[in-house]
Amino acid sequence: MKDLLNSWGPTAATFLPLVGMLVLLAIPKTEETLAKVVALVTTTSVFVVVVAMLFEFDYDSTGTMQFALDKSWIEAINARYTIGIDGMSLPLIVLTAFVMPFVVIYSWDHFPEPKNPKVFLTLLLILETGMVGCFVAQDLLLFFVFFEVVLLPMFFLIGVFGGDDRKYASFKFFLYTVFGSAFMIVSILAVYFLYAQNVGDGTGTFSLAALSAWGGEGLAKNTGILIFGGFFLAFGVKVPMFPFHTWLPDAHTQAPTQGSVILAAVLLKLGTYGFIRIAIPLLPEAAKWWAPIIGLLAVIGIIYGALGCLAQTDMKRLIAFSSVAHMGYVMLGIATLTPLGINAAIFGMVAHGLITGMLFFIAGSVKDRFHTLDMSRLGGLLLKAPHMGWLLGFSVMASLGLPGLAGFWGEFPALLAAYSPAEGLSEPVFRTFMVIGAIGTIFAAGYLLWMLQRVAFGRPTEEFEDEHIHDMHLTDYIAWAPFIVMIVVLGVYPQLIFKITDGAVVQSLAAITGN
Repeated sequence: MKDLLNSWGPTAATFLPLVGMLVLLAIPKTEETLAKVVALVTTTSVFVVVVAMLFEFDYDSTGTMQFALDKSWIEAINARYTIGIDGMSLPLIVLTAFVMPFVVIYSWDHFPEPKNPKVFLTLLLILETGMVGCFVAQDLLLFFVFFEVVLLPMFFLIGVFGGDDRKYASFKFFLYTVFGSAFMIVSILAVYFLYAQNVGDGTGTFSLAALSAWGGEGLAKNTGILIFGGFFLAFGVKVPMFPFHTWLPDAHTQAPTQGSVILAAVLLKLGTYGFIRIAIPLLPEAAKWWAPIIGLLAVIGIIYGALGCLAQTDMKRLIAFSSVAHMGYVMLGIATLTPLGINAAIFGMVAHGLITGMLFFIAGSVKDRFHTLDMSRLGGLLLKAPHMGWLLGFSVMASLGLPGLAGFWGEFPALLAAYSPAEGLSEPVFRTFMVIGAIGTIFAAGYLLWMLQRVAFGRPTEEFEDEHIHDMHLTDYIAWAPFIVMIVVLGVYPQLIFKITDGAVVQSLAAITGN
């Protein structure tokens, strides 16, 4: 089994969705049930492949690239089809493969208008290929290709299946992402040619292993800082960090529920993963120069996102602004350039994906039942749909970082890491960031409990007082229960992720820590 997975595991996980997409394209539009079955079988197959790799993974060598495959791709420019999985990418691949089948199950009874399951599910499968591909790619150009693959399906998910302002939101998402990607391709080209000039005897490379081993050694300081800046803009937009965040609330608000779940659970993580996989290992000295700036923008995002939440009247838009705040903690952990901070960041990515994905599932179902997300019109969810109301309460507690649930372990270690940042970074500055971040947790409790109070407590408004509200469908129970279980499991036993990530994180920071 391991030999088969070594040869085909990551490739199968990446491209099985495209096989499913081709099958979907051959199915008549009228065969809705068959289209749903194909999409579910495809996403479940990816999950099975990933679980098989999870069992075969060598947890004593998490810093080593496993299931690796290195084949010629574009010989003229020395670009290779190089893929593999280590401790930093494994949790995010599992998260992606975990989320997608449950998004399809939720879609069974919740297709957005215009109702076209074949097109909708096709877009979801293309998205899955792009997301998994980013996490397995070990060639910089290959990563860029997969990074761009996710752009079009999400653009059409929002622009075709979104809300009333979907065109504005989809074009804003597209333009921001393309803006960032333009800077990334410039940085990729700069790294390629500078490697050829300094190390490769005239031959450039896109190999992340080779580029990380080089680590920008011999580059002029300002050159490294500028190249890192290109990566910073590309990944900062995708996170999104303040002040590049403005596309996110619009995209979340207008996207169909499934699009919001995928956006929150996985797509935002492509930005944070880009920092820890590419920008920092490739340019460690430039990373030290940028770290205080990243830390400052992270804590501004924490406070700004929280204040933005308090100004919202739309439930979904509030959850979207909360993502800006929560991803601020992830970026603060990354900015410390310490193993504790990066480990906390990866845990925070997974925790945010599960918790905020769950919140968007619930918000979508509230919209289906009440036909509004205006919190001034909502209320009494615990009376009208008690199961959904209790799950909303649970998700809120997880999102505000209650100990014993997954959200706590994404935020607390990141704050702890800010107390002792990497050597060469100012301790007083980062300890100030730690205090600001800690204050942000108070704001988080405020806006999340305020949302819970307005949506779930009290009596229904007069508009819905006599209306029958269906609580939960069977597909809701099936799709949401695994999220709830994992939020509890990771909250009680965070070592489940930390033991996977630590070895790879320590190795990736070797040039900074000197180990």
